[in-house]
This record gives sequence, structure tokens and C-alpha cells, in this order.
Amino acid sequence: MMQKLKNILVVSRMVKYDAKAIQIGASLARRYDAKLTIMHVIHDPFGIEGWNLPVPNLERDYQKLLRKTREQLDKIAEKERKAGATIEVMLKEGKATREIIKTIKEKKIDLLVMLAHEEGHIEHFLFGRSNHELIRQMPCSIMLVKKEPAAAPGPWDA
Repeated sequence: MMQKLKNILVVSRMVKYDAKAIQIGASLARRYDAKLTIMHVIHDPFGIEGWNLPVPNLERDYQKLLRKTREQLDKIAEKERKAGATIEVMLKEGKATREIIKTIKEKKIDLLVMLAHEEGHIEHFLFGRSNHELIRQMPCSIMLVKKEPAAAPGPWDA
């Protein structure tokens, strides 16, 4: 018999790519009458653990990105709430692995849902190396959602 899922966490990094993982998390939350938390973690490249470069234009852009991300997550969450899911949205800054594990423990998460992908150089800069660390340290079950790469646009897409 499968354990009862009471608390599900979906980790989002780049909202437009994580929609499938969020939809699966919301579907599971509705199916098991569980609470869904969508958490977006951004590694702050301007903070203590980052580069700490005094670049005011980039800092403004970074704050704009945070606001836009929150708006996108709130819009997705509202759509899923209308479909019957109980959802909380969290936007966190810091080292992804630490923030995710801390949230899992605090919220007594039963299942972590996240997009399965390779981490490239830009992701290491923005998020740190978190997928491998998370899998090794995971205090709960994990579901990796495979996202097929988008097909290259053809002449018919013009």
C-alpha cells in the first residue's frame, strides 16, 4: 500500500520550463487531497555566497526577475487552485539544496517533484549544483519529471 501523501513540494527554477512539474504536483495534490507547495529558489549571485560584485544595473535586473517570477508562479497557482488544489507559493533566495531540504523538514514534505535536467554552466551560476546534492541528501521521496526537448521550429511555424 502506498503511503498517504499529505504534503507535496514542487521545486521551480525557471517557471516557463517547470510548468509540467507544477501540473503533475497539482494533479497529485488533488488526487491525494494533499497540500502543494511550489517553491522557487534563486541562488543570489550578489549575496554573500555569490560573487558580491557591485553592479547596480544587474542588481536591478535581478530584482525585476524576482518580481516577474513571483507573478508567474502566482498566476499558475491561481489556475490550479481553481481546479481544486490547495497551494502555497514560496520564493526563496539562497543555496538551493539547503533551502529545499530546510523546507522539506519544516513542512514535513512527503514527496518532492522537480524537473529532471542536466545542469549547464548558466544554471550553476544561477542556482548552484543542486540536483546531485539533493538526490544524495533527500529526506523524502522524489519524483523527477522528464521534459522532452521542444522540436526545432520548421518552415510551417513561420
